[in-house]
Amino acid sequence: MHQETHSYAGRGREGPLRCIFLCEFHPVAGPKITCQVPEGYISKETFDAVSVYLIPKAQLQRSIITVTLVKWKIIGFPIRIDSKKYARNAFYFNLCFVCDAWARSVQYEPVVKKLSDYLITMELEKHFLSSVGPSSSERARLPAMFGQVLDDLNTHKMCTLTEGTTTTHLTVVRISQDPEAVLDHQVPVFTDEQSSFEPEQWDLTTNQVLPYIDGFNHVSRIAGEADVDINLVKSCVQNLVYYGVVTLIPIFQYSNVYAATTKLRMLCEDKELQERCLRFVSKSARELPALRDVFRMYSGMSHGVTIRDLCVRLNPHPLRINERKLILFGVLEGLIRRVYKMPVYLSDDLEDGVPASGVHKHLTGLSSVDEVCCALGMSSQHLEDYLERDPNVVVVWK
Repeated sequence: MHQETHSYAGRGREGPLRCIFLCEFHPVAGPKITCQVPEGYISKETFDAVSVYLIPKAQLQRSIITVTLVKWKIIGFPIRIDSKKYARNAFYFNLCFVCDAWARSVQYEPVVKKLSDYLITMELEKHFLSSVGPSSSERARLPAMFGQVLDDLNTHKMCTLTEGTTTTHLTVVRISQDPEAVLDHQVPVFTDEQSSFEPEQWDLTTNQVLPYIDGFNHVSRIAGEADVDINLVKSCVQNLVYYGVVTLIPIFQYSNVYAATTKLRMLCEDKELQERCLRFVSKSARELPALRDVFRMYSGMSHGVTIRDLCVRLNPHPLRINERKLILFGVLEGLIRRVYKMPVYLSDDLEDGVPASGVHKHLTGLSSVDEVCCALGMSSQHLEDYLERDPNVVVVWK
């Protein structure tokens, strides 16, 4: 595999900008590429196959258009400038960005639009685009401009263009989807060292919540210990998730069941991952555990084996392993995943398929034991005992 392709392999991830080109509708030759950087990246045959989408009908003018091919994704913003000075009384052009077909491209859409508006201004002021031709001095400036944009956006995610007295600033801003609603039983954990965040960065409520985010307190407990309304805590945590400050993981309990994932093999191959893991899961910074012991604990996690069972069998403390941190690191790195216990109430006492009241109304098979405990304010052990005594309750693991 080509090294450059391998570096960005992975559907839906952000990749580099591969090419920038300008196409226009020529009154005689029809749709054609006027300029592209790198030269010849999009062949004439490829362009001809999709030109009807890049120089579209009037209804699609000034709309973001994305065309996905086998290898590439082309993002454009077709423009029509009406004026009697042009042949056919209009000038049609489209500035296009090209990235890999698998790459996320939504972050380039505002940049394409802003650069297109900049080119419109330049065209109206001094025919910057329509004068481009084999003998035009503008022809040498347009490739240089596209080359600067391509290099700066790939390297710095921003670019400043100045042409005469006209300047524009282009910035690639990562557009994130709104995070899902935060639930009472979820545990926020910092994605970086908490000490790297200054109090001035956050509002008063968030600063009140931050000290209680330790990777083990769930949202409901944080609300109680911080003396903050739980809905406000959820809003704060959701905001922190949006900005990548925290991520959400399941509650740690010794009755939890985890299963190793295929990523666990990376712990045998990746030296940097090994070092981070041993430092993180160690009971003491002075003496690290042995990699084989850490790996043995991870590989011992499977369906039907609780953390309590695993600790009784392998006894992590003499091995210098902190089992709580072991689980936290494994979940964050994707080495293990939580296997959820979903209780289901089976009885004739149902209304539209849902238990009528009490504890039973939460036992639908759609909520885990964690969720039910938080909803009822009940300890895990209390709920487990309750479920064991009720013959109408079955448990599904998933």
